[in-house]
Amino acid sequence: MNGVINCLKPPGMTSHDVVDFLRKQLGIKKIGHGGTLDPGAAGVLPLFVGKATKAVELFEETTKEYVAEMTLGTTTDTGDNLGHVLETKEVNVDVSSILEVLRRFIGKIEQIPPMYSAVHYKGRKLYELARRGITVERQPRIVEIYSLELIKYEKPRVLFRVSCSRGTYIRTLCEDIGRALGCGAHLSCLIRTRLGPFHISSSITLEDIKMYVSQGEAWKIFMLVDEALAPLMPSTRIRLRDQKSFFRGALFPVEEISMEPNGKYVRIYDQENKFLGVGEILKQEDNVYLKVVKSFQ
Repeated sequence: MNGVINCLKPPGMTSHDVVDFLRKQLGIKKIGHGGTLDPGAAGVLPLFVGKATKAVELFEETTKEYVAEMTLGTTTDTGDNLGHVLETKEVNVDVSSILEVLRRFIGKIEQIPPMYSAVHYKGRKLYELARRGITVERQPRIVEIYSLELIKYEKPRVLFRVSCSRGTYIRTLCEDIGRALGCGAHLSCLIRTRLGPFHISSSITLEDIKMYVSQGEAWKIFMLVDEALAPLMPSTRIRLRDQKSFFRGALFPVEEISMEPNGKYVRIYDQENKFLGVGEILKQEDNVYLKVVKSFQ
């Protein structure tokens, strides 16, 4: 079994819990996931099985989209509704104020990672320190908010949709927006609706995964790796004279490739349309070459 599963993670489970569930269902240890979701969050969690685990990092820089609910007037020590309340304030905010503040957060912004996160500090994860009551100084990071749309406002709850870059903390975004509004806020509900090419409309629940596996139809839950990569990069067909040399990382002249390079990475197929792996376009002086960076053979 090699492929990608567009899984719908339920709230109440860690991303690793979902991986453990799938390992037990499929009887396979080699499984990884892309884009960690907090235990309280739900939504798209891509799972990579077998040889497909090699592709995880190829999806790390893809855009993520969320629908989030933010509750104004209350701040917590975790930034979400699972933490202890730190402060409550009266909410006197109208729709126009919310729209004006949301516009300020579109583009490249600085975020300080929350203490309750998996960011490492001197070999320890921040949430491990936070659980011991230890707070350390964190350096701000640059993330990008591509779009921020207000869906609904019913005081004190704000429902919004956000499209953002890797490394964006929606909990922190809610805290920063609440601070800008002058009343504080925390994340009260979060659903990831998209991660790169994986959309919630085609995701599969854990119950359905269990059903297909029990019926001997596990193949129905998988997407081929090259199909998952198709929206991210173009493809090329090559004629290999020396496969061993090629898959060891030898450079392949671009004249031997059936396309003009128009991106950093390409999906590589042989003349029989068999998917071989992902290659990187390299330019050296006046020559252009292709080099395998991920082999799926």
